Amino acid sequence: MGKLILYGLEASPPVRAVKLTLAALDVPYEFVEVNTLAKENLSEAFLKKNPQHTVPTLEVDGHFLWDSHAIIAYLVSKYGKTDSLYPKDLLQRAVVDQRLHFESGVIFANGLRSITKPLFAAGQTTIPKERYDAIIEIYDFLETFLGDNDYIAGGQLTIADFSIISTVTSLEAFVELDSAKYPKVSAWIKRLQQLPYYEEANGNGARVFGSFIKKTNFTFST
Repeated sequence: MGKLILYGLEASPPVRAVKLTLAALDVPYEFVEVNTLAKENLSEAFLKKNPQHTVPTLEVDGHFLWDSHAIIAYLVSKYGKTDSLYPKDLLQRAVVDQRLHFESGVIFANGLRSITKPLFAAGQTTIPKERYDAIIEIYDFLETFLGDNDYIAGGQLTIADFSIISTVTSLEAFVELDSAKYPKVSAWIKRLQQLPYYEEANGNGARVFGSFIKKTNFTFST
């Protein structure tokens, strides 16, 4: 097994998705903190690793991968003892892929990043109400996606769960999930919280993220 080095920041949701996957696979790795708030990701050394200067970045025997979705799919394909986390059955895999694209294009881009980028980069602490509405819509979709299933892409735990839980637990820093309105999403979160590696891989980082957001004293416009 080649040496793996994960570059990132624990508070980052995509980094936590990779940490959850590595923990589920029981794959050893070295974690190197890259503080994006201090612009360490813009250093010449890091740009050589990842010209897009994003975290997470995974180093595999001198090769560099970035984008959490690409990384976690690679990790399961490379190190998974079974295909349960990323099924080889094409229909099942397509559902997992759809959920991963939903996380990337909707939950992260339209939900989280559309708030955090102006908040962190420009200090805009008044968040437009449509950002609040976008988060509510995301919760609505997830409640529908779960249906009668225990997990986000069907009856078994997959990398789609890892990707989405990391971002949803970060969205809660802005809009707390109403467990009465979203009982299936609430039960799904609690189910994942029972994983033996959940706290170290996601819970701690989500709390760090939440405490940081709280200090911004953000408000939603009316």
